[in-house]
Amino acid sequence: MEALLISTGIVALAEIGDKTQLLSLFLAARFKRPLPIILGIFVATLVNHALAGAVGAWLSARLGPDVMRWILGISFIAMAVWMLIPDKLDEDETKRAAPRFGIFGATLIAFFLAEMGDKTQFATVALAARFDSLAAVVVGTTLGMMIANVPAVLLGDAAAKRLPTRLVHAVAALIFACLGIAALWGAVPDVLTGQ
Repeated sequence: MEALLISTGIVALAEIGDKTQLLSLFLAARFKRPLPIILGIFVATLVNHALAGAVGAWLSARLGPDVMRWILGISFIAMAVWMLIPDKLDEDETKRAAPRFGIFGATLIAFFLAEMGDKTQFATVALAARFDSLAAVVVGTTLGMMIANVPAVLLGDAAAKRLPTRLVHAVAALIFACLGIAALWGAVPDVLTGQ
């Protein structure tokens, strides 16, 4: 349950003002059909985060707990810094959302591609490496994406403008920093004691 709740909360906060949320707004304005957009976001996120989670679980199994603590600590602190850098939607990503695949297909392709190398994808890798429950992490990160993006699709630009994006990003950065420090704190005694 801890993995599910932390994954959901972190990704929901990290997604506010993220380029994929901006993509949600763009798709909603362009197509004006929320259901296929929401379904496309869900499927793209589930697939992307399942793959990212599998990478995180694989890394955790291969590298061992001591190395993983250092990697996770540094990764979470890097995510905290990255959270403070505002995202912008690239022109290329909006052009990839061509309607020849239909609204669902355009959303699926655009979202999957936009998530590649995104903050939430890296967060999913790190969370899957941190927690033993891959399924809970993938469900949590997907749920967090839906919590942030469904209102953007349904309510559009008006809702997005009312959110205090900087404050939300600062809170998410603080959470990532705390996770990073906690992970490193657990690794420090091993270094000092030689164990």
